[in-house]
Amino acid sequence: MLVAAAVTPCPPLLLPDVATGAAPELDAARAACADAVGLLAAARPDRLYVVGPAGEGAQGVHPAGARGSFAGFGVDLDVRLGEGPDGGRPLPASLAVGAWLLTRADWAGAPVEGLAVADSTAAADCAATGRDLAASAERVALLVLGDGSACRTVKAPGYLDERAAGFDAAAARALGTADTAALLALDAGLATELRAAGRAPWQVLAGAAEGAGLDGRLLFEDAPYGVGYFVAAWS
Repeated sequence: MLVAAAVTPCPPLLLPDVATGAAPELDAARAACADAVGLLAAARPDRLYVVGPAGEGAQGVHPAGARGSFAGFGVDLDVRLGEGPDGGRPLPASLAVGAWLLTRADWAGAPVEGLAVADSTAAADCAATGRDLAASAERVALLVLGDGSACRTVKAPGYLDERAAGFDAAAARALGTADTAALLALDAGLATELRAAGRAPWQVLAGAAEGAGLDGRLLFEDAPYGVGYFVAAWS
């Protein structure tokens, strides 16, 4: 059963080493992420799943001990997802950010496993996956990574799209109130057009939380660089 969840954005810019001179611009987001991950530890889960959008060839399960690298972002930094044997596929960027957040929090709680979800995964399939995760142990927690739209300004990665603000507002409301129905109602096609990589991971969370009776709090909401970033805690 799902007992807690933390929702964070997943830009590599969360890492100060990647952001370099721009690092202070995301200090508030980093602080909120730290608070959300801390609440996961307080829930004392038996198992923690780190769920994020998949990169090319990265879809599926990534076991404990899997490694990720930020070399592609100009930084000689490797991360490891929990404790486990080395090997397996490299972590996609989203799960590498999740591994960094857990390392930063000195995670020493439940065993960790990663799950990378393809952007094309239908809402019903995301929800089914979430239900399976929630049923895998008596006390399950999720660290869910994903960004909102990338079309909030003319300088955004996807340029300005007038629909982006409304999409992000709906996502923020759902994440901040643990509204699973509203998350599942997010339109996959629109999310793709707006380059909102968090849609599928959020819908996995929605499936996992069905019937759990969790409350949500929105800890951070902003759109630096024209991309929607949200941090939320469910417990």
